[in-house]
Amino acid sequence: MRKVVIGSRESRLAVIQSEIVKKYIEEQNPDIQVEILTMKTTGDIILDRTLDKIGGKGLFVKELDKALLEKRSDISVHSLKDMPMEVSGELPLAAYSRREDPRDVLVLPKGRETMDKTKPIGCSSLRRILQLKELFPDMAFKSVRGNVITRLRKLDDGEYGALVLAAAGLKRLGLEERISRYFTVSEIIPAAGQGILAVQGRAGEDFSYLADFQDQEAAWAATAERAFVRYLDGGCSSPVAAHGQVQGEELNLLGLYYDEETGKYKRGSKKGSVSMAEELGISLARELREACQKENQQ
Repeated sequence: MRKVVIGSRESRLAVIQSEIVKKYIEEQNPDIQVEILTMKTTGDIILDRTLDKIGGKGLFVKELDKALLEKRSDISVHSLKDMPMEVSGELPLAAYSRREDPRDVLVLPKGRETMDKTKPIGCSSLRRILQLKELFPDMAFKSVRGNVITRLRKLDDGEYGALVLAAAGLKRLGLEERISRYFTVSEIIPAAGQGILAVQGRAGEDFSYLADFQDQEAAWAATAERAFVRYLDGGCSSPVAAHGQVQGEELNLLGLYYDEETGKYKRGSKKGSVSMAEELGISLARELREACQKENQQ
């Protein structure tokens, strides 16, 4: 019997995400035995500094990549939003999952119906903070690291007045009841890839067992979103955001560009054919950057 080993971060959410892929493979391929190999990544270990201070998104994939290259695992399952924009040709993305709810959400401490404005909103992402300041101009923001369960514990222990998290993670953890408010994708443009799982493997391997796992709409949206961020060279330290919505053969891309020199930012959107997803991402990124530069010169 063929065996497939899935590399996964060891957090509860990461394992649940790997189990989604495991279940699919087992149901579609009864002749394949699937195991999950969990490991702690550098990004999970260093929790006292923000990601941009310690090396960015790559810290969540480094150990998983090493396991793939050393053939201790056959595929890795990641939240696409945690993946670097440049992916090694040795370790290509083999499939994208159907997208879970991509929105960001507000979470209050257990038992509260309103936010305690004397305490900060817990949020580690510059992308979120930039957009939240428009919605909550009188609130302070404080970094919060750790997995979802750890963050919720800190919230319930009184460290924060609220948290802003991804709806997808809470829903996959079965914690949807903790959500107090959903932000529309226009209020807070999500991170590129938010809500999508990415399956990564080794170049030259046979991934036919994942044939129908790939969701084409998610793949089109992800291609545009990641092209937008890649063009702007945005990682963890740069609060760029992109979110694609597919309707038939058309893709509507929302984007946010931030000028690090001036602190100014610009939102915008652009529609195009799904077949031109990459070009659409690059084009919107270029337009927003040029519009920002033009304003700076005036």
